[in-house]
Amino acid sequence: MFWYSSDPEPARQQPRPPHSRRVAGAVGAATALLVVTSCSSGTAVSTGSDSFAQAISANASAVHGAPIKKTTAAAKAFLATLDAEQKNTVLFDWTDQEQKQRWSNFPYGVFPRAGLKWGDLSTTQQNAWLAIMKASLSHEGYKRVLAEWNADDANATETGQSNLFGKKYYYIALIGNPSTTGPWMWQFGGHHVTVNAAVTGGRISLTPSFIGDQPASYTDAGGKTVRPLGDIEDQAFALVGSLDTAQKEKAVLGDTPIDLVLGPGEDGKTIAPEGLRLSEMTAHQRAAALKVIRHYTGLVDDADAAARMREVKSALRRTYFAWYGPTTPGSAAYFRFTGPTLVIEYSPQGAGRPGGGGPGGGTPSPTPSGTPSSPPQDQAGTPINNATTDHIHGIYRDPTNEYGDKYAS
Repeated sequence: MFWYSSDPEPARQQPRPPHSRRVAGAVGAATALLVVTSCSSGTAVSTGSDSFAQAISANASAVHGAPIKKTTAAAKAFLATLDAEQKNTVLFDWTDQEQKQRWSNFPYGVFPRAGLKWGDLSTTQQNAWLAIMKASLSHEGYKRVLAEWNADDANATETGQSNLFGKKYYYIALIGNPSTTGPWMWQFGGHHVTVNAAVTGGRISLTPSFIGDQPASYTDAGGKTVRPLGDIEDQAFALVGSLDTAQKEKAVLGDTPIDLVLGPGEDGKTIAPEGLRLSEMTAHQRAAALKVIRHYTGLVDDADAAARMREVKSALRRTYFAWYGPTTPGSAAYFRFTGPTLVIEYSPQGAGRPGGGGPGGGTPSPTPSGTPSSPPQDQAGTPINNATTDHIHGIYRDPTNEYGDKYAS
């Protein structure tokens, strides 16, 4: 498991010059999911009027819409803490596709980001932003993202490169006008962690997001060992270790880890199906696979996570598990899950500093989509053959829903 123990650091710098943006509000339709079950006798329930059914529907809608209301209220409260110049810097039009795609695993100074820099915010403003994240992420998701984020401070200490690494170099942005009807999104990101949280069509979705860490294990201020992605790594190795010989022949596609196929800059692409279908697993193995998947689908609030998991489960016959690298626990190995609406990748990188490997920075990989055959690369495109478990790149995508577009129309 992972632990989180740290508070956001106070502001230490003044706001940067603003990027001029105008925000135009847009209205989308909110939806709610109501599941109706029959009595054991199979007979329908009649109330004699529509009032009972309407009450149930209203209650279900309220439960499903609660995270959106809380997230929107938190976003408005955050904006109220900013001055006019800061608002102009943090707000972008919903149609600003360039800003939506302006994220990378590369560190500060290597990749140009826009919005407000964390280190430029006051403690009050930082806490107000964290309230947005708390409202739209699950308890586990919020702790995981903060644990990954705190790793960058540990990275700065370990490398002595506080000019490149650290929580203070993360950027935040609001794209679109925060409202309960949407569409709008909040964006949080920096070195090894990016969350793109879109509020569209009555849903909150987090695809695409970058889920990585460096270092993969560190000691927090309380003396506890923190492994932000440790549970995911352990459970993935347990899953591949449970496969029989025939299953491994399908799932394990190479003996060395490969780089992310659909990392930063790879929007609008898909991965050719390969590996072992989840429908070819035993019930126990399939449950283990879904447990790993749920760590990603469950980053978002519980209501939206449940809806997302139902979507994933509906296509298990077309969902694949693939592995590149050794299957011995503790080794550096790549794995992924792919389905009609799902891409999860986990890729160990080289130990080099700064930044490590991966085709980040918004520059598409030269390898065509669907042919993942290259080892991790450094920023110059040179293959890295010393992949380590202490430096992880990861991606979570829905090819049919990038930045909430699936539900925005």
